[in-house]
Amino acid sequence: MNVVVFGAGSLGSLVGAVLARRHDVTLVGRAPHVEAVRADGLRVEGEESFVAHPSATTGGEGLSADLAVVTVKSFDTGEAAAALATGDVGAALSLANGMGNEATLAGTLDAPVVAGATALGASLRGPGRVAWLGRGRTTVGPWTDDAGRAAHRAGGALRVAGFPTTVTDAVRRRLWEKLAANAAINPLTALAGVRNGAVADPPLAATAAAAARETARAARHAGVDLRDDRAVETATRVARATAENRSSMARDLEAGRRTEVDAINGHVVDRIGAERAPVNAALSALVRARDDR
Repeated sequence: MNVVVFGAGSLGSLVGAVLARRHDVTLVGRAPHVEAVRADGLRVEGEESFVAHPSATTGGEGLSADLAVVTVKSFDTGEAAAALATGDVGAALSLANGMGNEATLAGTLDAPVVAGATALGASLRGPGRVAWLGRGRTTVGPWTDDAGRAAHRAGGALRVAGFPTTVTDAVRRRLWEKLAANAAINPLTALAGVRNGAVADPPLAATAAAAARETARAARHAGVDLRDDRAVETATRVARATAENRSSMARDLEAGRRTEVDAINGHVVDRIGAERAPVNAALSALVRARDDR
């Protein structure tokens, strides 16, 4: 399959490298990283160690692909969609954090849109190097009505390359479960300067659980049946499974980069209001204050 991975950060680089073992892959990323990949390949370290040799470019316009895997930050999804719309894309799969990415892609692209949620762990170690920190499972499913076949093709492409992948018609619930985990883990680890596992135990566990319960409330408001206890269990399980990892939001704050808090905790507040999501509102405000420094 011909695959474009749009957003060669930590996750996109890992996905692109693994897919390149079985597919024709083009990475879209920033100059230093792209230049290193072109010169010496993309080195993967951690769960597996190998060097992949995908194509790489800094320009995302005019590309053709059977599948575009979008892994940019949520606030860059609109720009990615606009660039992909100038080419010929058979289908698009979003694996980005936060909510709203699929709707943005569907509103711009004349192609089936597949939603995805992944528990893969990855971290860029420098230009041309990415660490594979955890295998996790990836779940994909149709977002648009015409995406049923595309979801199965995307799932098959990931699976044959070595990613454990499930295809489901209930992908919206899986996205909300992932949002509950992100809403509980990301801002607390970023603000407290701790690794993921710390939010599963006191003194952070109660706040993390409250953020997850509020996310479940927002999911039900959106018509998705997600119980409070299921949201809390998911957040706790993910925190323990990735205990030694540092969340993307923690890494972004430390590096002075913009975070995705608006598409995570902010999305919960946007759905049900600050009065019904006071913990997510407070976490959003605190992270934004750090963002704006």
